[in-house]
Amino acid sequence: GAYAPPRAVDSAFVERALREVLVPAVRGMARAGIAYRGVLYAGLMLTADGPKTLEFNCRFGDPETQVILPLLDTDLLALFESTARGELASFPALDWFSGACVGVVLASGGYPGPHTAGHPIHGLDTVPEGGLVFHAGTLQRNDAVVTAGGRVLTCVARGANMAAARELAYATADAITFDGLHRRGDIGLREISPLRNAV
Repeated sequence: GAYAPPRAVDSAFVERALREVLVPAVRGMARAGIAYRGVLYAGLMLTADGPKTLEFNCRFGDPETQVILPLLDTDLLALFESTARGELASFPALDWFSGACVGVVLASGGYPGPHTAGHPIHGLDTVPEGGLVFHAGTLQRNDAVVTAGGRVLTCVARGANMAAARELAYATADAITFDGLHRRGDIGLREISPLRNAV
């Protein structure tokens, strides 16, 4: 699962990640003659020595994006169009929801190892109001939605704070069942627990 925003990432960390990771990557592409337009996703690990780069992708990462985009209160299509046209520099400042968002992945039993597929998924039409469900490892088979991968669904909700978002995300997850379903029960808990700094 995932959640946003994490307390460990403050404006100073963002500035450091921009300065040490993202800006050098963009400048390197420019030196190589790459006129890049699109998403550049940097997977970073927080360490005692600062951010360390795990990967770069030219697509949105999930479930990370599934908890960031619901916080965006700017027209996403207009943002995409501006990016594609090379007009991002003149795009207005982004508007963000001031609360939090939590996503709980519903995985097949055995994931990330061997797992079975083809199990009917129940409850997709009973999720609570405000809950979102993103499909990943699913297929439509006749009149049923069935499992078709390791990461099957991500149940997402936003709220005024992390506790409210977490409560609705887990209520959304509770509404859905399939054989072998596995999920974590601690997503976002460190952000609201007195033990949140414990390893």
